[in-house]
Amino acid sequence: MRYDNGGELLVAVLRELGVEVVFGIVSVHNLPLVEAVDRELRFVPVRHEASAVNAADAYGRARGGLGCALTSTGTGAGNAAGSLIESLSAGASVLHVTGQIESRYLGGGRGFIHETRDQLGMLRAVCAHAATVGPADDAGRVLRAAAAAALATPGGPASVEWPIDLQYARQTDRSEPPARAALPHPADGGLRAAAEALATADRPLVWAGGGAARAGRQLRTLLEATGAGLLTSNSGRGAVPEDHPQVIGNFATAPAARALLSDADVLLSVGTHFRSNETADYALALPDTHVQIDADAAALGRVYPVTHPLHGDAARVLTALTDALPGTLPGTLPDGARPQESWGARVRGVRADVRAALHDSLGPQAAVCDALRAALPRRAVVARDVTIPSSSWGNRLLELYDPRDNLFPRGGGIGQGLGMGIGAALARPHEPTVVVAGDGGLAVHLGELLTLAQERPRLTLLVFNDGGYGVLRNMQDAYAERRSGVDLCTPDFAGLAAACGLPYARVAAPEEAAPVIGEAVAAHGPTLVEVDLMALGPMKTPFTPPVKIPATGA
Repeated sequence: MRYDNGGELLVAVLRELGVEVVFGIVSVHNLPLVEAVDRELRFVPVRHEASAVNAADAYGRARGGLGCALTSTGTGAGNAAGSLIESLSAGASVLHVTGQIESRYLGGGRGFIHETRDQLGMLRAVCAHAATVGPADDAGRVLRAAAAAALATPGGPASVEWPIDLQYARQTDRSEPPARAALPHPADGGLRAAAEALATADRPLVWAGGGAARAGRQLRTLLEATGAGLLTSNSGRGAVPEDHPQVIGNFATAPAARALLSDADVLLSVGTHFRSNETADYALALPDTHVQIDADAAALGRVYPVTHPLHGDAARVLTALTDALPGTLPGTLPDGARPQESWGARVRGVRADVRAALHDSLGPQAAVCDALRAALPRRAVVARDVTIPSSSWGNRLLELYDPRDNLFPRGGGIGQGLGMGIGAALARPHEPTVVVAGDGGLAVHLGELLTLAQERPRLTLLVFNDGGYGVLRNMQDAYAERRSGVDLCTPDFAGLAAACGLPYARVAAPEEAAPVIGEAVAAHGPTLVEVDLMALGPMKTPFTPPVKIPATGA
């Protein structure tokens, strides 16, 4: 197939991949690409390259597919690097296409505009895959190989740098989509041993991470076959809907869940990294019998010892594991009821206890959480930036029912929430999207308010305003003699919204949360809702993250 320039080829490849919206910033070094995308698909001109990657990342996560970001070369590609690190941490499928200087000057070091030393090396450091378009007729193969790498398991961002002269050149595309490499299937002996461990357990638990996101149906089947309780990481939320009675959720470090873990006799973990903040810096004790499923062989036993390692795709392995369970599990009664009903009752009790305890600790913020869940339909994206409301209740108490609705920066960097929310809202325009952000995090990419105003997606931006970096302020107030760098100048959000042409509302009391949030979520465009935390009142206990401070022993 012949194309007049690289932009036309890029559009053809993106259509093959089902990508309809692309996020980026126009530049002299990506102009043919942007013009073609804007003409044939939808180009969203964000205000910062990092936001382009965040939006593309969330677009892919919310659809269960691929997102695409376009940036310039040099500084533009460097600006994208931080968000590429987030995508790498999450295993998110992002195709990042960046410009490059003319091919004849590559590596010359002569100071050509937008030139940087070893841009490809930088991209390789922050991506799962990175490549350069060489001959123009190779561009189709390079793009498809990058997309395949991004979509593979465990996935991650793939960057393609494309010299500007080769973007303008006529293209001949002869390449076919590359075949995806199949993951191995565990040996039958390993499956049988793991199945026996689950079948003979009286007190089984499952811990699901992001690797279970596309295996929810298989996970639920196994869960119900074994009677196990389900703990999740933040990434695993929604793999099984969180209103299921066996789902405890992202509460592994809560006292009641810790006690449950200590009494369990087998743990099946599925696609989780056992991150430090979800295991109390690895102090959380797991059962001695540990069945671990992961698509990454290096992850097996990396954090906790594993007695039954199963390397492979979560959906396939879970199906095989369930099929290997005995037809009648040990100790079952003729009608199929298990005598270990006391364990099921305890799982349900812990599920209720951890939620009640957290809800009570929130004080007046509990009304905001309740109002948000009541206002949202069952399928709606909730994008949480790193802020106290997200870390305390948004990542745990606010129920989610599908992993594609669960968006947050898995690498822990602040300021990415609004960009992610914009990407998700444009991925699923007929459903509401909510962004939970703090005033400090929002300020990192405040310019994306203009993208929000320009594109006008169905997005409610909840800004929790406490005048600074509340998490670190709480830490310093608890362990230091003075505050450093945590108190910030906060804008007049009503005036800011007006300047951007955005509707504005304010929550200053618990009874205002339901009507204000309900109206904003019901709107078919964007709304900025300020949650005035000084007026609303404090939580019962100031929130601090699970981070040790050596000088205090805390």
